[in-house]
Amino acid sequence: MSAVLIRGGTVVNADRAFRADVLCQSGRIVAVAEGLSAPAGATVVEAGGQYVMPGGIDPHTHMQLPFMGTTTMDDFYDGTAAAMAGGTTTIIDFVIPNPQQPLMEAYHTWRGWAEKAASDYSFHMAITWWDESVRRDMGTLVQQEGINSFKHFMAYKNAIMCDDETLVNSFKRALELGAMPTVHAENGELVFLLQQEVAAMGIKGPEGHPLSRPPAVEGEAANRAIAIADVLGVPIYVVHVSCIESAEAIARARARGQRVYGEVLAGHLVLDDSVYRHPDFASAAAHVMSPPFRPKGHQETLWRGLQSGNLHTTATDHCTFCAAQKAAGRDDFAKIPNGCGGVEERLAVIWDAGVNSGRLTPSEFVAITSANTAKLFNIYPQKGSVSVGADADLVVWDPEGSKTLSAKTQFSKGDFNIFEGRTVRGIPSHTLSQGELVFVQGELRAVRGKGRYIKRPAFGPDFGAVQQRARAQLPTAVAR
Repeated sequence: MSAVLIRGGTVVNADRAFRADVLCQSGRIVAVAEGLSAPAGATVVEAGGQYVMPGGIDPHTHMQLPFMGTTTMDDFYDGTAAAMAGGTTTIIDFVIPNPQQPLMEAYHTWRGWAEKAASDYSFHMAITWWDESVRRDMGTLVQQEGINSFKHFMAYKNAIMCDDETLVNSFKRALELGAMPTVHAENGELVFLLQQEVAAMGIKGPEGHPLSRPPAVEGEAANRAIAIADVLGVPIYVVHVSCIESAEAIARARARGQRVYGEVLAGHLVLDDSVYRHPDFASAAAHVMSPPFRPKGHQETLWRGLQSGNLHTTATDHCTFCAAQKAAGRDDFAKIPNGCGGVEERLAVIWDAGVNSGRLTPSEFVAITSANTAKLFNIYPQKGSVSVGADADLVVWDPEGSKTLSAKTQFSKGDFNIFEGRTVRGIPSHTLSQGELVFVQGELRAVRGKGRYIKRPAFGPDFGAVQQRARAQLPTAVAR
C-alpha cells in the first residue's frame, strides 16, 4: 500500500482549522504538519486552496433493505461506492430483524450482505420484539460484536413497531450494557388511524402521506421516548428529527440536563412538503419517506438546532426505491415504499446550504457530518478526526468547485434524485478510504469488498450515571 501525501491544504477538524500537509501510510494518518516530504513512491495530492477534512460518516442508511415487499436498489457495494463519490467514507446501517426473528440470525444475515461494501461500515441493531432471548442477544451484540446502539421504531404498526413495554425493557437493558437507545419517533397508532381517515376522504395519492403523519405525531413520540429515557436514566438519540415539535422536545430535555441527542437529514434541511403535490405521480412518490418533508417553516428550527448544539448529527436515511417499486402505492399512498436517496449528496448539500450561507463554519460542518457521530457512537478519534493515528478516511474539499445534482450523473442505482437540478458550490475533489484514493476528480475507484466492519465498543461505567445521580439528589416532591 503506497503512501499518499496531501499537500498545501487547510486541515479542518471540529475544533479548529489550520494549514498543514497530511501524510497517509498503511491506512492511517502518520503525520499532520507543514512542509512534509513525500516518501519514495508516494502519490501526491495538491490541495492548495482546498480543505482537508475527515471523511463523512453517515449514521443512518439502509442498504439492501427488504421493506414493504421489495428491496432497495442500492446494495452495500453500490451504496458505499456512491457515498465515497460524495466524500462519505463510513456508514452505520441497520440490522432489522423480523418480529420473532432471533437477533443474532438477522445480524449474521446483514453481515453477509455487507461483505461487498466498498467503504467501512458498522451497524445499529433494531429491537422489533421482546423476550428473554432478545435480552441475551443484546448482550452478545454489545460485548462480542461491537454494536453499541439499538434502534426502536415507534411507527409501522402491525410490522416492526415497538410498544412501550418493549421500549422500557430495551432501554433498561441498553443502560446495563453501556449502549445507546435510538428511536424513530412517530406515534404508530395515530399514523395507522390517520392513514385510514385520509383515505376515507378520497385522498389516495402521495399528497396524503404528509397528512397522515403531521408534526404532532412526531412530537408526541419524541416526548414519550425522552420521558421514558429520563425515568430510566439512559441517554437517547432521536433519528431524523424533521419538525419544530420534536426539535423543541429535545431542546427542553437538554435544558433540564438530560442527555438527548438529535439527528437531522440533509433532505429535511432544504426540501419542503410541496414535493408531494407535484402533478407527476412518480416525482411525488419518489419523495415519500417517514417522517415526511415538512412545511418550509420547520427548516429554520432544524438549522438553529444544529447551530446551537441541540441537534448534533446529519444523515440521509438513504433507502432507494425506483419508480416501478414506488408504483405499488399508485392507488394507496400507504403502500408506497418509504425511502429516498442522498448518501452521495449529503456533504455538498449541507456545505452549500450551511457553510456558503453563513449558517455554519467549516469546523461546525465537520462536527455535524463526521466528528459528532464518531463521538456519540464511540469510534472517535479513529474516525471523524484528521490527526496522527486516525484512519486515513479523508475528503479533499474544493470550496469553489460546483456541480448540478441529478439522477443522470449520480453513482447511486436509484432512478431519482430528491435534489434534482440543485446546483451546489463546494464538492469533493478527492476521497481517501483506508489511505487509498477512491474518488479522484470525478473518477470513482471503489473496490468491491474493500470495506471493513467497524466494531464500536460499549460506553464506560459512567454511561448514564451522571443523569441517574442527578435524579437521586432531587427532593421526592420535585422528582419527575
